[in-house]
Amino acid sequence: MVCLTWPLIWVGGLVTTYDAGMSVPDWPGTYGYNLLLYPLSTWLLGPFDLFIEHGHRLLAALVGFIAIGLVVASFTSEKRRWAIGLSVLVLAAVIGQGVLGGLRVTLSARTLAMIHGCTGPAFFVLCVVAASVTGRNWITSSVRRSAEGTSSETPTAFWPIALLALAYMQLVLGALMRHALPGASPVGFAHIVKTHITIAFVLWAVSGLSYWRMRRCGDLTLSRPAGALICFVAVQIGLGVATWIVNYGYPRILASFAASDSYLLHSKKVLDAWIVTGHVATGSLILAVSSLLLVRLLRRRRVLSFSVPS
Repeated sequence: MVCLTWPLIWVGGLVTTYDAGMSVPDWPGTYGYNLLLYPLSTWLLGPFDLFIEHGHRLLAALVGFIAIGLVVASFTSEKRRWAIGLSVLVLAAVIGQGVLGGLRVTLSARTLAMIHGCTGPAFFVLCVVAASVTGRNWITSSVRRSAEGTSSETPTAFWPIALLALAYMQLVLGALMRHALPGASPVGFAHIVKTHITIAFVLWAVSGLSYWRMRRCGDLTLSRPAGALICFVAVQIGLGVATWIVNYGYPRILASFAASDSYLLHSKKVLDAWIVTGHVATGSLILAVSSLLLVRLLRRRRVLSFSVPS
C-alpha cells in the first residue's frame, strides 16, 4: 500500500499540473461506464488528460482494495486492538479521500481540490505508520538489538514532531499556491510565497539538527532516515526553485544568470510537468519519512523504558 500510495500522489499531482481534474465530468463512473469497465482502448488511446485522470481513479481504487485486504488481515491475524483500529482508520481515510476527490468533480470546486491535495499526504503518513507497526522491526527484541551498543540516552520526540509540523505546513502552503483562486489577492499570494520559502530553509536546518541528535544516540534505524531527510529537503528546495522558473520565470535573485535573459514562459512540456509534480511528491515523501522517524523513536523510547530495572 505504501509503494502504491506515493505513485498515486505523483499521478494526482500530474492531474493538477495539467489541469485535468475535470477531464472526466462524472463520478464515481467514467462517462457513464463503471470505473473498472471503461473501455481500455479509449482510455489508453484517448486524450492525455483523460488518461491521467482515469488512471488516477484506477490507482486509487487499487489502493482501496488493498486497504480492505489490510483490514481483513488485521481481523484474522492481529491481536493488538489498536493495530486493528489503525487498519480500519486507513480504510476509512482512503474512502474519505475518494469521496473528497469525487465531490471535487461533481461540484467543480477548486477549494475541494486544494483540500484533496492536503489530505492525500496525510493518508500516506497513515500507510507508513501502518507498515511500520506491523513490520518485523516493531518486535520488542528487534528494537533492543538495534539499540545494543548505542547510547542509553534516547533523543526527545521534539525533533521529528517539529519536522512533521513544518513539512505539513509546507504542503498546505504549496496547495494554496497551486490552487490559487482567480480572485485571490496578489499581496496575499506574495506573503504565502515568502512564508513557503522561509519555512523551507527552517525545515532544512531542523533536519540537520535532527540528524545530529539521532546520530549521537548511535541507532542506525533513527540516524539513517534522519540523514535521508537532509538530502530530500535539499532536493525539494532545488525542485522548488525549478518549479518557480517553470511557472513564473527566473526570480530576481537569479537574474544575473545568462539563461534568464532568453528564458520564455510556455505551456508545460513533459520535463516541466515532472519538475512541478516531483516537487509536490517529494514534499509528501519528506512528511512520510518524518512520520517514520517519529514512530521508530517513540517505539525505542517505550521499549528501553521497560528494559530499565527498577
